[in-house]
Amino acid sequence: MLNRITFEELREKVYEYRRLILTLCCKAKGLHIGGDLSCAEVLVTLYQQQLNIDPKNPDWEDRDRFILSKGHGGAALYLVMAQRGYIDMNELFDTYKQHETRFGMHPCKALFPELDSSSGSLGHGLPIAAGMALAAKMDGRKNRAYCLIGDGESNEGSIWEAAMAAAQFELGNLIVIEDVNGMSLDGFTKDIMNVEPVADKWKAFNWNVIEIDGNDLEQVVNTFDNLPPADSKKPTVIIARTVKGKGVSFLENEPTAHHTSINEEQLKAALEEVDAEYENIKGGRSA
Repeated sequence: MLNRITFEELREKVYEYRRLILTLCCKAKGLHIGGDLSCAEVLVTLYQQQLNIDPKNPDWEDRDRFILSKGHGGAALYLVMAQRGYIDMNELFDTYKQHETRFGMHPCKALFPELDSSSGSLGHGLPIAAGMALAAKMDGRKNRAYCLIGDGESNEGSIWEAAMAAAQFELGNLIVIEDVNGMSLDGFTKDIMNVEPVADKWKAFNWNVIEIDGNDLEQVVNTFDNLPPADSKKPTVIIARTVKGKGVSFLENEPTAHHTSINEEQLKAALEEVDAEYENIKGGRSA
């Protein structure tokens, strides 16, 4: 079931998400915080008002599916699911990365059945999502499969095999969001394995391609609200150009922010920046 909240409520959820993910990073002594911050607007929008899902009935057959292919963003996924009511926020904060917890660094469906798939090994998520989309099409269902991938992940051959298959089988119910923040584990993607021009690659595979600023909440919402019908003939990729570590100056575009910890002093400084930006946005709205 869709959960349509107002745009201002959604913006507040994104603000809340950034505060919570930073706090969890400090408490857990490390997250893949750079990518968790870059995909904030996309993930929060998906779970707060785009995905047709029901936290009270997570196995609902006609629900939309979501696959986090960039599985190192597990904490980000847990957090947006907690915001949506799938899990208890206190349980997440109290047990994340602890021994025998269900909240490991990479999501595991065996421990967390509300997930649509385990993830962690890069390149696997899109083939899984394509299979789910094909199954829905064959069954005559109208639900969509959404998949969030990273640009560093896009040098995996399995990504492009799945992209080719999705176009071949005309999976208009498959939506890929590529978080193009320009960085991966080892540094800048342009220096390691350049995926640009990324839009041209997807077009060559016969996909419907949409390019947006993935940290502009209005663009994210408008894009999701105007997707082609699920029974269209082409799968869609949303190329979301983002900033790794978005919202915190000492994390933005910083290679070490792929996975790092922040101490109490850094947390205080980071939260002050996030708070100031949110107050600035609110002030601009009321001016």
